[in-house]
Amino acid sequence: MPRRKFAWEKLSDDELLKQRLSSLRVTVEGTWLEDCVSALYEELQERGIRLRPHTWMSSEWFSPGGVPGIAIPFYLAHPRLMKLEKKMMFDVEGGTWRECMAILRHEAGHAIQHGYQLQRRRRWQQLFGPSSKHYPRYYRPNPASRRYVQHLRLWYAQSHPDEDFAETFAVWLRPRSNWRTRYAGWPALKKLEYVDELMGEIAGKRPLITTRERVDTLGRLSQTLEEHYKKKQAFYAFTPPKTYDRDLSRLFSADPRHHRSKPASALIRRHRAHIRQLVARWTGENQLTLDAVLDEMISAAASSICVPSAPNRSSFSTSSSS
Repeated sequence: MPRRKFAWEKLSDDELLKQRLSSLRVTVEGTWLEDCVSALYEELQERGIRLRPHTWMSSEWFSPGGVPGIAIPFYLAHPRLMKLEKKMMFDVEGGTWRECMAILRHEAGHAIQHGYQLQRRRRWQQLFGPSSKHYPRYYRPNPASRRYVQHLRLWYAQSHPDEDFAETFAVWLRPRSNWRTRYAGWPALKKLEYVDELMGEIAGKRPLITTRERVDTLGRLSQTLEEHYKKKQAFYAFTPPKTYDRDLSRLFSADPRHHRSKPASALIRRHRAHIRQLVARWTGENQLTLDAVLDEMISAAASSICVPSAPNRSSFSTSSSS
């Protein structure tokens, strides 16, 4: 299908940032996102689930409470917007088919919970916890925990009971996930078995809530892209704790014997993009947050005049290129 043309496609980044979200006028229809949503519907149909979450464009991914639908971030609807997202956030969440489908399955879990009011069931509450629990601004996950499935990054299932269910549902729904074998011996298997039983129970049934309401649609968002990204960057930004001296001293040295070596701050600065991407890939942490950490490390290394010590320089280089 030919891609729709927009006047803002040719604008510079600075000019595009001055545009209001409401003026973008992008839609799910006619883009690759429409194919992703269709694939999600096929997966739900194969499982006998009658509900088909409706979708719309907004500022971010979410499924509103009490609405069996899914909001999709605007930037995914056009390559030019994805390019700007990459520049402003170092990452494009949902920017590949695989990642988009992973998030859609997760949000579908929320939509089905809302549509069938699953959080009211006693067994649901026993396994996942109360849906009314306050959403934390931050949470400290345990990467080694086997009480939760692992689907989206940052062990997201551990953040809230609703997210635990949505993540468990997403693992259950994904074709060929082989979850019975993958989670054999894990306490999380009980949750997966419950979801399997629960979906069998509601298969073919009409959801209790059928509203097609769309919350915070793109056309109603009056802030500019610049205002949107300032808010989004502020959400991920933080003041890193000044506790890196010990870690830096293990990699670098302030010994005068190495005074001719390249400063550690320069080495980190040179490789910061690769380090940021590598750490994000293995930890799931947001690259904007990691960039703030690297800023602090560069500052700390510069103030202590650290340089790569002879025995550690090679190990650092190996880690960076692996």
